[in-house]
Amino acid sequence: MTSNVRSLTANRHEQMFPHLETYEIERVRRFGEIESFAAGDALAQVGKVGAGVIIVLSGSVDVTQRDMKGHDTPIVTHGPGSFMGELAQLSGRPSLVDAVATTAVEALVIAPSRLRALLIAEAELGERIMRALILRRVGLLETGAGPVIVGRAGNSDVIRLQNFLSRNGHPHVDLDPENDPEARCLIERFHVDPSSLPIVLCPSGDLLQNPTELKLARCLGLVGPLDENRLYDVTIVGAGPAGMAAAVYAASEGLSVLILDCRSFGGQAGASSRIENYLGFPTGITGMALMARAFNQAQKFGAEFAIPSEVVGLETHGSGSTTSFTLRLADGQYVRTRTVVVATGVRYRRLGVENLHDFEGSSVHYWASPIEGKLCSQQEVVLVGAGNSAGQAIVYLAGRAKKVWLLARGGDISLSMSQYLVDRIKGLPNVDIHTNSEITRLEGNDGILETIAWRSPSGDEVCRSVRHLFLFIGADPETGWLAETGVKLDRKGFVLTGVGAGEDCASLETSIPGIFAIGDVRAGSIKRVAAGVGEGAQVVAALHTFLSSASAPVQAAATA
Repeated sequence: MTSNVRSLTANRHEQMFPHLETYEIERVRRFGEIESFAAGDALAQVGKVGAGVIIVLSGSVDVTQRDMKGHDTPIVTHGPGSFMGELAQLSGRPSLVDAVATTAVEALVIAPSRLRALLIAEAELGERIMRALILRRVGLLETGAGPVIVGRAGNSDVIRLQNFLSRNGHPHVDLDPENDPEARCLIERFHVDPSSLPIVLCPSGDLLQNPTELKLARCLGLVGPLDENRLYDVTIVGAGPAGMAAAVYAASEGLSVLILDCRSFGGQAGASSRIENYLGFPTGITGMALMARAFNQAQKFGAEFAIPSEVVGLETHGSGSTTSFTLRLADGQYVRTRTVVVATGVRYRRLGVENLHDFEGSSVHYWASPIEGKLCSQQEVVLVGAGNSAGQAIVYLAGRAKKVWLLARGGDISLSMSQYLVDRIKGLPNVDIHTNSEITRLEGNDGILETIAWRSPSGDEVCRSVRHLFLFIGADPETGWLAETGVKLDRKGFVLTGVGAGEDCASLETSIPGIFAIGDVRAGSIKRVAAGVGEGAQVVAALHTFLSSASAPVQAAATA
């Protein structure tokens, strides 16, 4: 095992690499197939989809991590009773490590679909296996497996790609050619024009020049072709707290579930630096950690994810017992489904300053993750907003930035922010609060902010030399794709449900039977993580009611 992994998991080695006893292996034999490998055979290869979790019955297997120079660093040697795999094997995605038999090996190979069945059927043993898979992914995240992003730190496209991979829980390495000789070696080796940076070197060996998120996801095997002939029981559009909760409950109750999201799992909650008022987490939890747990949980029950996949249209077919829907994706693919759950949430509202776009991505940010925290380390930053998301970001940034200027466009921030956040912010010595203040202009060059000016309540203009601006000024519903579908929206664009959508509509049902809306996108919803999770659980009962009523005539006809 590498020293980096050892330092991160020294106290959890037994959980990370548990040993299965003979009787435990016997209990899981029914889920796998016995296979034999000769010395030197590859049981897993970086960039290639693996066979699943592999339990070693005899012999030994070396697992290594390949660096950007092609050198292999040992991670662990598996012997009898050990098993290979991490979270990639739960969803059938490409391997992030290499594994080679050092002797003749006999092993029990458990395919991803059977692994999910094992985790449910063998709850106690499944918990140990699942914990090990998660801890191994954590180790890979922190030791830098996966693709290599080469580009200047702070570049808007570099930040975009870093955020995409980080928020989807995928390991990666960042190299800045201005101060990293290995980055310069890669540029020379692949004859890359520095002006075309960033580039991404995928584990498969493919080199991508400033790829879109979708192109990168395809190169990494995070998303592939969808089966357009398959009819899902439910397709959930949006992978925030509400959508994830619906996925977990629906999949655990036997429904076939597909979750689509155009960015990443977690939604806005996934970008929260720390959530402290969520039930059951008295010391708080980062939004990313909470949503990653939900993501793994949904996969455990068999829910399928296609991220990034943007829905751009919806068509309704039939009525009553024959109702079905087709979702059209931006890349031209289609999804067929019996029901649809709209959980697209909201998009961040933009500031009404003329040249804002010039600085977005590099100096203007809509969330405060470790990536942004590193960029503004020991610098002055300005944050605009007064809600809970703003409060969480302020607390996080105050621990990294030299000074945080908080501009609240309204009056007292306690009117819109939880009191525990207000109290904490007022106790931070490097946070300066300015109420009834608005930004008037932004100045800078080449996409980098240099000066931010705002107007104080007295009418005076305040100017500060600041390179990073954080905006948390509210959000608008992500419902543009519903414009031509017949789903009723309120005047602000939120989805109407229940009696607001029609007299006969169930509480979370839209104006079209079989289409439901949950979470922040729903008109009248409470904009809290717990509320979204509650609606995600609640909508599954409505799905069962609709699906059972739709299938009843078919069942009756078959019986007759």
